[in-house]
Amino acid sequence: MSAIVITGAGSGLGRALALQYSNSFNEIILIGRNQERLQQTKDILLQSQELEVFTYTVNIQNQHEVETLCTSLFTKHDAAALINNAGVGHFGPVTSLSAEEISEMLDTNVKGTIFLTQAFIKEFTKKGTGKILNIISTAGLRGKVNESVYVASKFAVRGFTESLVKELDGTDISIAGAYMGGMDTPFWDNNEHIKDKTRLKSPAVIAEKIYRLDDGRTEIIAE
Repeated sequence: MSAIVITGAGSGLGRALALQYSNSFNEIILIGRNQERLQQTKDILLQSQELEVFTYTVNIQNQHEVETLCTSLFTKHDAAALINNAGVGHFGPVTSLSAEEISEMLDTNVKGTIFLTQAFIKEFTKKGTGKILNIISTAGLRGKVNESVYVASKFAVRGFTESLVKELDGTDISIAGAYMGGMDTPFWDNNEHIKDKTRLKSPAVIAEKIYRLDDGRTEIIAE
């Protein structure tokens, strides 16, 4: 059975993407840091339709953990696609950001995406085919006030993705980037950057648009 792997799948957009892509895959593989949240997503998916759903916890900042997980996944599952959705943000004037906050954003958003993509491309190359979708956000398209380092991390992922589009040209491994604005998700729960979340779109709306536009194009705009 064909499987899709989704990171950051314990809540928000990751959960909504899992629900959308369950229309196209027999197996859904959920990856995240919190097993309880992953289980909640799994329970929701199993309520909606007949599926095989699996959960794995991993620290995507750790290249060895990522490579070990990837080897295990491809031994147990026919993984055909990866959605790099996991991300973290800290906001405020650049002078207010701690070294730990800066490192967490770069290690998760940039290095985590690179490690996973690298590992999956190696496995997809063995299979001869595969698909990767990087969830980047509009922070990868333009600068934003009080988001300097977060934006820097997303510009990095954008450049990484656009470069791989060229690098993988001529192969049967495809890669694309999705750019969407802020959503009403738990992403904003631990900061005051967005004071009124009611003006934001729901992750379900954004996930549906990403799914609908995921038709082979290399850039998906889902604002």
